[in-house]
Order: sequence, then C-alpha cells, then structure tokens
Amino acid sequence: MSRNAAAAARLAGLDLLASAVLLVGPDGGIVYANAAAEHLLETSAKSLARMQLTALFANADELAKLCAQALAHKYADMRQDLMLERAGREPLHVHSIVSATGEGDVVVELRENVQQLKLDREERILDQSQVNKELIRNLAHEIKNPLGGIRGAAQLLELELPAVHLSALREYTQVIIKEADRLQTLVDRLLAPHRRPHIVGDVNIHEVCERVRSLMLAEFPSGLTIRRDYDASIPEFRGDKEQLIQTVLNIARNAAQALVERIAAGDAELIFRTRVARQVTLAKVRYGLALDLHIIDNGPGISPQIRDRIFYPLVSGREGGSGLGLTLAQTFVQQHLGVIECESRPGLTDFRILLPLP
Repeated sequence: MSRNAAAAARLAGLDLLASAVLLVGPDGGIVYANAAAEHLLETSAKSLARMQLTALFANADELAKLCAQALAHKYADMRQDLMLERAGREPLHVHSIVSATGEGDVVVELRENVQQLKLDREERILDQSQVNKELIRNLAHEIKNPLGGIRGAAQLLELELPAVHLSALREYTQVIIKEADRLQTLVDRLLAPHRRPHIVGDVNIHEVCERVRSLMLAEFPSGLTIRRDYDASIPEFRGDKEQLIQTVLNIARNAAQALVERIAAGDAELIFRTRVARQVTLAKVRYGLALDLHIIDNGPGISPQIRDRIFYPLVSGREGGSGLGLTLAQTFVQQHLGVIECESRPGLTDFRILLPLP
C-alpha cells in the first residue's frame, strides 16, 4: 500500500468531522483531505492530494510557517485566526489548528469563523449606524437653521436692488436662492427616515418585489433583464410596505446605474431571490425563521476603496450620486429589526436583506 493510501485508510474516520482536516507531508504536499475539507475548499480530495499547501491560497505563507514550526516541534499545537485568500473566490476566515503527528506529517485543521464574524460585523454595523443617525440629525439641523436665513437675506437683497441694476445682479441672488433650496432638499432627504412615521401592516414580500420590478422595467425598458426566483411559501409579516419598496428600489436602482455598460450591450441582469432562513441571529436576537431576500446583479462590482463604507451617508461610487440610497435602505431595514449585507466582486454583487418572520 502506498504512503498516501495508508494515510487515507488510517485517517478515514476524519470524514465524520465537521472541521476541514488536511494532512500535510514534510515537503508541503497534501497527503490527505477529509470530506469537510473538500467542501470548504471546493476541490475534490483527489485533486487536493496532488497539490502543495501553498498553492491553495494566495497568502499561504503564514500557514506554511505554522507547519514548519510544527515540524520543528516548537509547540504541541498552534491555534490562530487567519484570512486565507483564494483566486476568483471569497476569502476564507478560519480558525486554524496546526499540530505535528510525530511521523513527519502535519495535521492542519481549519474551522470557518462565519457565524462569529457575521455577529461581529452586524454589531459593528449597528453601532456605526447609530452613530451615523445621530451625526446626520445634528448636522442636518445645524445646516437647516442658517439656510432659511441665507435664502431670506438673498430674497430681501433682490427686492432692494435698484431697478437699473436688477437685470444684471438678479442672476447672483438667484444662484444663492437656488443653492439654498438644493441644500434644503438634501437636508430633508437626510432627515426623511427619522420624520416619516413607521406605518405597519401585513406585507407580502413578493408584492414588494413585483412593484419594484415594474418600476425598474419602466425606467429601463430595454437591455435589462429582471429574473424572479421566489419561494412561494414565505408567509406575510408585519412591516411598512412603502419603506420596504423604497429599500428594494434604492438597491435595484443603484445596481441598474452600475450596469449602464451592460444595459447598452443588452446583457444586464438583475435577480430577485427570496428564501426562508432558519435559526438566524439578527442584532443579537435569535429568530426561528427569517426572510432571506437577495438582490443580485452582474455588474462590475463595488470598488474595494468604498466597499466597507457603502452604507455611510454621502458615500457614492458614482459621479453625481448623492450617497443616500443605501443609507436610507439600511435605516428602513433596521427599523424592521433586520440586517442588510453585501458581497461584491466583478461580475456579481449580492445585497442580502434578512428580516424576522412570524
């Protein structure tokens, strides 16, 4: 029996583990991978057995260093949280445990940190959102108060202009008045979600999606395909239908604006997907059932420079954008005790909305 076959027979019981386990030889080659490793790495055990550990990840140096230290018997086992980057795929956030077998091999155990990372991210987003709300309210009120005075002074000044200079100077007072009005509109939009009452009623999420779909197709009649992938079993829930329509519309419209080149080429696509998620934690509260709504586009993706800030007010990846659409969407989702997340790479951007269901 070959060394690889003997190792596979000896470690076959590891297929029962939920953690991904790799047996790595002294040369850095993978000797064995259990079923969980196949699933986590999206590669068959046969393919993994022909690969070097360093070939799996773009930043495998840290993991290789841990293996070398294990072979040198510098510790019994080393535990470390790592972010392992993969070409063309989302990076893996894992807790790694590396230990030597005593026979010249190293056992690498990888446990995905998805749930903990998700909870940490949601908590951070919630805290940031609360800070943003207070900042927006305070800033908007501070701007709003002098704006009325500036506009009124410009109108009085225009009335006091001598008739002989009125036609020449009225242009300048009108610029002041129009810019004051533009800023007033911006301030009103910033304050809108905090002013508007939360009108609760029975909501069918598919009626919301269909309303947005009809609005989007009216706005983009050609070049944009909107696919529906609905789970008809999703029950109605209590919520503000108009707020949810505005939420989905803001995300879909942002996507369509990012798809402008694909719309021109005729291959732009939006997908509305609904599913039921079970045993979900939202804002530190556990729910048995939750609505899992995805709004997916095949656009260029969100720039890495702003990916972590897209829900901040006045942050926009588009020239001329107000940067308020996603901020309002996040506010409305949080008013429904839900969360909104985003994953993006070139060719696929997926906004995910999770809302508790009865």
